[in-house]
Amino acid sequence: MQQLLLELAPPPPPTLENFCAGRNGAALEALRRALEGGERFVFLWGPGGSGKTHLLRGFAAAAGSAAYIPAASPDWSRAEGMQAAAVDDVARLAPEAQVVLFDLCNRLRAGGGALLASGEAPPARLDLRADLRSRLASGIVLQLHPLSDEEKAEALQRHAAERGIVLGEEPIRYLLTHFDRDMGTQIAALEALDRLSLERKRPITLPLVREALRLLGARAGG
Repeated sequence: MQQLLLELAPPPPPTLENFCAGRNGAALEALRRALEGGERFVFLWGPGGSGKTHLLRGFAAAAGSAAYIPAASPDWSRAEGMQAAAVDDVARLAPEAQVVLFDLCNRLRAGGGALLASGEAPPARLDLRADLRSRLASGIVLQLHPLSDEEKAEALQRHAAERGIVLGEEPIRYLLTHFDRDMGTQIAALEALDRLSLERKRPITLPLVREALRLLGARAGG
């Protein structure tokens, strides 16, 4: 299975440093400013695959005293005593959880804390309590854009160069069309192929990539 290959090189934990920004450089800069004492309330919105969860997890890790809270299964106790919170996919919050988030917004704002939240649309278009929509929109609201194929290829080339890997265009195109297209999976696949390349003492070429998939029983996806 494809997963067997990826288990050789699991995706690294999401950080602000390993986020492939593409057209989302303004969002990344806004989070860095928030960590440095700038505007402390930021809302990120965009479709699935645009990097929302990566940025929320990376922000929580960089903030130190922070909690990452997925709205699908929120554990609000994690935010107790914290000076920052990152609440993912807020439109999935049940009505009672929306009240809790509203109170958390007020506490963090009053105490100079930071709140990063996300959704698939800007706060004004989400099916939430009116007062919560207002709180979520009270800071910076930024749209995220999924990476284009060209941006993903550039990110893979950059990651390969940082690891000293010589990578041509054909292997990159193959990775983008035969693996899950999120960058965590793409980078994990590249690092696994790097290990295989070292074991075989062969460069990462299209034949080696195809061989890896055959050996591990992976199925081509397109």
